[in-house]
Amino acid sequence: MVAKGLFTRANLDAALAAVCAEIGLDAAGARLLRFTNNAVFELATAPVVVRIVGSVALRHRVDKVVRVARWFAEHGVPAVRLVDGLTQPVLVGDYAATVWRTVPSSGPAPCPADLARLLRQVHGLCPPETLPAWDPLDDVRRRIGEAEGLDGDSLDFLRDRCDLVEGQLGQVEFPLARGFVHGDAHLGNLIPGPAGPVLCDFDSSCVGPPEWDLTPFAVGVRRFGESPSQYDELVRGYGFDVTQWAGFSVLREIRELKLITSVLPIMNSTPEVRPELLKRLRDFRSGNTSAQWTRYT
Repeated sequence: MVAKGLFTRANLDAALAAVCAEIGLDAAGARLLRFTNNAVFELATAPVVVRIVGSVALRHRVDKVVRVARWFAEHGVPAVRLVDGLTQPVLVGDYAATVWRTVPSSGPAPCPADLARLLRQVHGLCPPETLPAWDPLDDVRRRIGEAEGLDGDSLDFLRDRCDLVEGQLGQVEFPLARGFVHGDAHLGNLIPGPAGPVLCDFDSSCVGPPEWDLTPFAVGVRRFGESPSQYDELVRGYGFDVTQWAGFSVLREIRELKLITSVLPIMNSTPEVRPELLKRLRDFRSGNTSAQWTRYT
């Protein structure tokens, strides 16, 4: 069970200070860039980003993140790079962190064609043997088990829906060859850099169906009002339209379960996410597949 308040801002600031002390850097003036699944801090005193895992139940993924980052570097994949010379991940008390080189903020904003190109590149690589098999509901169930401030009926609904969708997933036939999958492929996980966009966020990387990497953008059109023409650009660049495939409805529902549960472990300690989470859950339970959602900031 998560210690109460483990992921409050004050505790995360203390964790950042402890991580920086461990690796010989200064946390003074660091800026919190994002906090949903992870707390991502940019240091003011060095060109470094520190990423602290925001869930006890998902700490096990941090070793994989390090392996994927090093594998990307070995294969020349445009991706964020770990800071050299450190033992990673960095473990301090109840927290696990990874430490990255800052990507200089230059270059044009990433576009769907960039995402398509990078996905084609990584999908064409032979994945490392240590990478786990795709299990898209594992993190959903772990977050449900770590939930803060959600009533029992809602938690039971989410557990039952996971079981139902898992059964449906077992009947899906995937037309594309299995291989490396980023796991959370959308424009928000591309960072503009001086030599072009680079991939980030390898928490969900695995060996699985490439169709999964095309699902987030398609769901983004329906749920977050992203441009259909941009999705068409992704399809043209990649060469496959996941929305025209019979298995899409199952992957869409799994993606939405992830979008609903992503902040469950921090709902009390970060109460500003609560209204949006509850809205997503209401829409999902009512079967409203066209309601617009708002991204967490």
